[in-house]
Amino acid sequence: MAPRNNNRKKNKTTMNTVGAVVGRLRSQAGLSQPELAERACVAPETIASIEQGRRPLLPHMAERLDDVLESKGVLWVLVDNLPEEAKFPVWVVEFVTHERDAIALSSYQNQLIPGLLQTENYARVVFQNVVPVLTEEEVESRVAARLERQAVLHRKTPLNASFIIWEPVLRSRIGGDEVYLTQLRHLRACADLPGVTIQVMPLDRDRHAGLDGPFVLLETPDHQHLAHTEVQRGSHLIQDPDEVSILSQKYAMLRSQALDPEESKRLLDQLLGES
Repeated sequence: MAPRNNNRKKNKTTMNTVGAVVGRLRSQAGLSQPELAERACVAPETIASIEQGRRPLLPHMAERLDDVLESKGVLWVLVDNLPEEAKFPVWVVEFVTHERDAIALSSYQNQLIPGLLQTENYARVVFQNVVPVLTEEEVESRVAARLERQAVLHRKTPLNASFIIWEPVLRSRIGGDEVYLTQLRHLRACADLPGVTIQVMPLDRDRHAGLDGPFVLLETPDHQHLAHTEVQRGSHLIQDPDEVSILSQKYAMLRSQALDPEESKRLLDQLLGES
């Protein structure tokens, strides 16, 4: 339990530091919390939570506050340079580092919407259901980190990203109807992003190559091939060429067994029409 407690303390310290900087810049600008909130078009509670270290400062919010406070990008630079261990669980840091620079990514998921395709509220519900229960600060920190990772899908040079999702995941109303519908719409929009391919593994398949569980394949800029698997209480970055090759063969089989991209889009449209 000690490592987890230490990570909690580090994350809390980081959020307190960022919040203190926001509060200092706001005071120097001669603004109250409600005044800053009004100019930034957010709720006063949002500013209060950030300054008190209860809510992480997201990159897009850092940019907005920099504009309002005329702080010349100070907050954005601060958030952008936070240590990775302050943003992600220790076991996933190495994978996220490779993911950020990857030139190709292939993801098979049969439990949840892939993290790179999750909406903010869907991600929040996922983390709120972690056992043992995470604190509010931990939940918000992980949501912020997950949203930050999604920038990889919007790079100037598009990532070649392939996602295969088992159909029951698309029908599971995690978080309730509003969260579900917003997530479906977001997923449908992501299917049209440059470089992104989404395929659905339909329920009517009597066999397929993904029964052993979810996994992700990555290709780095120097053409190293890696794999990543998640299990209860951790994950595993796989670098052994033979093991990566086995998962690559599985993924190739999954692509042939799933609905093609256009059929998958039509299924998403159908699900949205039924809701």
